[in-house]
Amino acid sequence: MMQWLLPAAGLFCIVLMAGCLGDDAIPADDGRISVAVTIPPQEEFVREIGGDKVDVMVLVPPGASPHTYELTPGQLTALGSVRMYAAVGSGIEFERAWMDKIVGVNPGMLLVNCSAGLTFLTGDEDEEGGTDPHVWLSVRNAEVMVENICAGLVEIDPDDAAYFEANRDRYLDDLRTLDTGIAASLEDRKGERIMVYHPSWAYFARDYGLVQIPIEDEGKEPGPQGIERLIMQAEADNITVVFASPEYSTKSARVIADAIGGRVALVSPLEANYTENMKHVAAAFGGAA
Repeated sequence: MMQWLLPAAGLFCIVLMAGCLGDDAIPADDGRISVAVTIPPQEEFVREIGGDKVDVMVLVPPGASPHTYELTPGQLTALGSVRMYAAVGSGIEFERAWMDKIVGVNPGMLLVNCSAGLTFLTGDEDEEGGTDPHVWLSVRNAEVMVENICAGLVEIDPDDAAYFEANRDRYLDDLRTLDTGIAASLEDRKGERIMVYHPSWAYFARDYGLVQIPIEDEGKEPGPQGIERLIMQAEADNITVVFASPEYSTKSARVIADAIGGRVALVSPLEANYTENMKHVAAAFGGAA
């Protein structure tokens, strides 16, 4: 697949052939830049940079999973009017599955790899290249993604570069403050294990010294022996909270929580309100929620 290079504050933002758009959401013909993103957290990134000069459309809707979601005919039609697509770029299943069709619908749109410049962690065997695609769940990674998105908007609209870059700088300050706050709140938790249903949180855990224990086994529900092993591990590690996500089944998490006399807490990797959600996640993992 062809790629282009796009400079972004010292990083190389690789332009990919990918795209997305919310179902039945036709880009506004009002002079704004129509930008499509794969997942809800990216919407905040684009809006914070683009302000009133962008019209943002999310393809994978709230409550759906980018590991399994399929484009609708209406979304494919709407893709034809998008000027820029900010791909997660980390090998997430949706982008791998739909890349060719997206390219065919609108080969002329600018496609930006938000993950350009990031270092990937190892993921499940069924993930592309064995890498973990959940890069946005590191606030530090989000800073790089924001840089890449800004570079794409400047590429499309260089006359408004100063506007985009000022918004970028303000938002990056917000993200750095968020990162500092989370690090301080979890300082005393370093080395602790957190049990989660879906293994979304490895980048978050890396940043703040936590250890993620996933319930899923290579994308599948654990069998009876797997459940028993997880119960024993939770008891050995004094785990009392099992974290699940609203986008996935909570059945196994509840079985384990009941067995250890604990509880299930929901944390979403896909909330649209990124900064507030990351604060909530930090509080949950820190035992405050």
